[in-house]
Amino acid sequence: MEGLQRKLTLYGLTMIAVGSCIGAGIFITPYKIVQALPHNGYVLVIWAVGGLIALTGALTFAELGAMFPKAGGVYVFLKEGYGNMTGFLYGWVTLLVINTGSLAALAIILAEYLTFFFPISGEGKILLAMGVIAGLTLINIRGVSVSQWLSNVFTGLKLLAIAGIVVLGIVFYDPERVQLSFSLANNVPEHLPKALLLALIGVLWSFGGWHHASYMAGEAINPQRTVPRAMMLGALIVTVTYLLVNLGYMLLLPIEAIKESTRIAGDAAQAVLPNGGQLAALAIAVSVFGTIGIYTMSAPRIYFAMARDGIFFERLARVHPRFHTPATAMIIQAAWAILLLLFWGSFENLISYVTFMDIAFMALAGFVVVLYRIKQPGLERPYKVWGYPVVPIIFIGISAAFTVSTLIQQPVQALGGLLLLAIGIFVYIGVRKGGGVEELRN
Repeated sequence: MEGLQRKLTLYGLTMIAVGSCIGAGIFITPYKIVQALPHNGYVLVIWAVGGLIALTGALTFAELGAMFPKAGGVYVFLKEGYGNMTGFLYGWVTLLVINTGSLAALAIILAEYLTFFFPISGEGKILLAMGVIAGLTLINIRGVSVSQWLSNVFTGLKLLAIAGIVVLGIVFYDPERVQLSFSLANNVPEHLPKALLLALIGVLWSFGGWHHASYMAGEAINPQRTVPRAMMLGALIVTVTYLLVNLGYMLLLPIEAIKESTRIAGDAAQAVLPNGGQLAALAIAVSVFGTIGIYTMSAPRIYFAMARDGIFFERLARVHPRFHTPATAMIIQAAWAILLLLFWGSFENLISYVTFMDIAFMALAGFVVVLYRIKQPGLERPYKVWGYPVVPIIFIGISAAFTVSTLIQQPVQALGGLLLLAIGIFVYIGVRKGGGVEELRN
């Protein structure tokens, strides 16, 4: 059976990590963060905290990525740490919830923003979203070099668009129109700890995705070095980018206006430019399109790796004879995302329980570093996480706390995800009893 080709460079992997993070979140969530924390200084603090969490996660996963430089990333870490069932369940929820749900939600967002330029009916939005997912999947099937080029171009464009907002803020800042207060001692928001935790929900959703570089380890050049570096560089670049763009928003709009703005990038640009809203809509469309392209490329490597390991359907391990990509896995993912579009049809319904399942498995994966340090202290580690055990504990602890908080505050969404997880357990056990793993693969 032919394998994947190693063509991804450090730059390409870093752009995948950055592009996976910077999608729609930074253009949608700022008003929610400001509603919880109506204070310029504390808003920047909570975004910096989100970046710190992402960086601790990247540092933690960097050790695992160097130890297990194989296609599949987080799936591989979970399988090595806890066994086949946990690895299977991560792939199961990634295929049925996490990645396909995110894909469908992003495609809906893209269709919504394109209405700035031409009218689209409700059914037309669904059809357009389906076409984008199918089209980008077909493009990514053509080879990892094509995917790398697509990722590089659109991630570069979205960074330029964000830089444009920052430049607008610096050039057009008017202290008479916008008063800024960064002092953390003045006008402190009420119930500050609770407000910080509430704001952190939107921040963490916006930072999700830097680990997608680990999925591509099977196609990376020198993965033991490039994958850890790409995740760390990605988390750092995204943190700096988010802090700067939030500062740009604050320079263009008063804090009270940001609190009410559900289209923050458009409103910020519109405040100083006649066609700013359309320019911002174009920037967001470019950003979301690029993220969809990365998601259609990266997660199928999980299903591919699972099938190669013999714990998922054998067909998903097939590599396209000409393009050397996991084409079957990519097509099945696209088909399921399209089914979710037809079934749910709105961003709110699609995204409601995705983050809960994603963060829960991320916490489990991070704990694998601790398990291996205890069980196999002498194992060769090309990279060791800086600040062990403090750095991994920060990441694991905050991720676990977020998961528990979601279970308490949004029980319907969380229980929906847990129900799907339980079904996955029965599927795995049933298949093994019915004829073992080979039954599943055939």
